[in-house]
Amino acid sequence: MADSRSVFLTAEWRHLAMLNFEVDPALVRPLVPAGTELDDYRGRTFVSLVGFMFLNTRVLGVTVPRHRDFEEVNLRFYVRRRASDGWRRAVVFVKELVPRVAIAVAARVFYGENYLAVPMSHRIAVVGEGAGAVRHVYYRWQFEGHENEMHVTVRGEASEIAAGSHEEFITEHYWGYARRRRGGTLEYQVAHPRWRAWKTLEARLEGDTTRLYGEQFAHCLKGPPASAFLADGSAVSVLKGVRLQ
Repeated sequence: MADSRSVFLTAEWRHLAMLNFEVDPALVRPLVPAGTELDDYRGRTFVSLVGFMFLNTRVLGVTVPRHRDFEEVNLRFYVRRRASDGWRRAVVFVKELVPRVAIAVAARVFYGENYLAVPMSHRIAVVGEGAGAVRHVYYRWQFEGHENEMHVTVRGEASEIAAGSHEEFITEHYWGYARRRRGGTLEYQVAHPRWRAWKTLEARLEGDTTRLYGEQFAHCLKGPPASAFLADGSAVSVLKGVRLQ
């Protein structure tokens, strides 16, 4: 368990819709923070578009009015760093979307992350019960007047994620790295239990991703994802960042 004195934020991350796209490693290699290296799964490099609910959010133990529950959509890729305790498998964010300006500003100031505040909404619908239930999860956002949406449909109940699987590679990351504007790298830990996941019946991304992510990323995101699934999520603790270099 994390030392409470080192915890910056606590929350619940729920209904994590993950659309994963294989990319040429040359696309993300220039974004790899100093001191880390690009990670891959069986020789394949991935970026993931992840939409989820941020719930019961507390910063330094305090709930901020109107900033407790909100959506987030982020585009991320995967790196690792050799530390004294072994390899630390981690994520690096290309861009993160939230619906509140204060959240975006705080993330940029304290972690150097590329947060952007945009209008956002979501819908979670469950049809049926038990093993036959169908769950639809939508995350929507607007950017420069254009509507965007990611949608995942799953059936049944979430199950344990198999060790060594592609789903484990995507979900089991407990570290984050960010490039600092003045040089160097910020490292921070994210503590949470292993998640469970649903197998996906349908997954799609619609909208104008070129305006938001640029032509190179938009080219990778315009086709069907290489994989997609929905993770149940859990309570999380985000620890205070430490400068590496």
